[in-house]
Amino acid sequence: METAHEDRHHLPSPEASDNNNTTPGLDLVPNTWEQICAILLTRLGRDNYTRCFSGTTARITPDHRVIVHVPNPIHQVWIESNFSGTFADAVAEVLGTAAVIEYEVASEPLRPLPADASLEKKAARVISTRHHAEERASPHVTDDSLSIRSFSDAGLNAKFNFDSFVVGNNCSYSAAVAKAVAEKPGRIYNPLFFHGPTGLGKTHLMQAIGQEVLLRKKRAVVRYVTSEQFTNEYVEAIKKQTFSQFRQKYRKVDVLLIDDVQFFAGKDSTQEEFFHTFNELFNSQKQIVLASDRPPGDIKDLESRLVSRFEWGLTTQIQIPDFETRVAILRRKMHDFNVTLDPWILEFIAQRIRTNIRRLEGALMRVAAHVSLEGGISSEGALSQLLHDVIDEEPAKSVTVDRVQRAVATEYDLRVSDLTGPRRPKNIAEARQVAMYLTRHMVKLPLIQIGEEFGGRDHGTVIHACKVISQRMTETAEFRSMVDRIQSKLLES
Repeated sequence: METAHEDRHHLPSPEASDNNNTTPGLDLVPNTWEQICAILLTRLGRDNYTRCFSGTTARITPDHRVIVHVPNPIHQVWIESNFSGTFADAVAEVLGTAAVIEYEVASEPLRPLPADASLEKKAARVISTRHHAEERASPHVTDDSLSIRSFSDAGLNAKFNFDSFVVGNNCSYSAAVAKAVAEKPGRIYNPLFFHGPTGLGKTHLMQAIGQEVLLRKKRAVVRYVTSEQFTNEYVEAIKKQTFSQFRQKYRKVDVLLIDDVQFFAGKDSTQEEFFHTFNELFNSQKQIVLASDRPPGDIKDLESRLVSRFEWGLTTQIQIPDFETRVAILRRKMHDFNVTLDPWILEFIAQRIRTNIRRLEGALMRVAAHVSLEGGISSEGALSQLLHDVIDEEPAKSVTVDRVQRAVATEYDLRVSDLTGPRRPKNIAEARQVAMYLTRHMVKLPLIQIGEEFGGRDHGTVIHACKVISQRMTETAEFRSMVDRIQSKLLES
């Protein structure tokens, strides 16, 4: 929210600019934002300026921060990725000093400043001029800004919270456990160990725990780092003989979150230090949360005493999300980006990028940027071309009924003929139902055809099997993990 001491520069029309229409007494330079835009128009060219800056407004705070209002987050990313240096130079030229540039997404449509001839003429008058703004009072500090600062001090990214985490079958158990730990840190599931392939949300859940703890208890000390950061700081402590400060930082906390602990492997001195850090925190009933791309026992060159400690609490796996969850993630991100895309675009991305949520979001960001700045996408061919380097990295994994049956049979130590035959012992019946469930969700065949693939059974049997397996997955974590494991193998093989 702007204050009475801020100078808001809505981009005026050329006629208004000729009349010097600004709020008097709040800025030493009339039409400051217009002058910045004039420089940008000259240096970026009409096309780039119109694409990125014509739909923006800005205000200048008392401490000379430039708050730029953009139509949606895509504009922010595009400006920061392509024109941040030019933008900062233009701001410095007009204000006479370097300024911090921040962005806010506008809650209502913005009134653009067109790239017309009057703006180009104004650029010529401004480029060689330096202006110095007078010193002003410090801005009012809100509770929200204090929260953001405490998140930053803890190494947390404010966008990684529980509200922004999309829960699907692949991660529902992990998300529930994470919330329980955030509510009662150090009292249950300690340590908590997340594992799973890269880009599926382990870091998001870890940071959400840290944020929730800070929101519930303002004086809590939370620390999030990667194993590489921990190692680097430990090496630096050795060089500078600052062990006391290092240990104070990591042992006097309420919640310690260490990401990518697989990179502790082979680092004997670091493992020794972390072993003692772990013990002190655990004995003090402080919460420890760890994440890795594999279970503790699968991390090579990790000391057995650390492996055993990592397994003391709860180990939970985050699986590859299914198609429906991937679409839900894309819909959520589309809302966050404040853009609207056709459903077929989301489904196309979800079908072609299966195993990495970060890449999924990156693809959506690229499409949203294209739509926002260049216009719509009319065909799958155009979308494939736009995302060619992303979807090419995702090898086509054709899941067939035969592959599902073989994977399930292997898991249950059965033959495929057991799944398709008439026998109905409990272990075979359960395996058959799991295979039907996975076929229904991964192969997308009609119910009648699925029944035919399993010995000519009717579609009612398939429906019943899917209901039974879905129910068991919600009731039993171990069973759900087994089904998710089969699904992951099918996607990765």
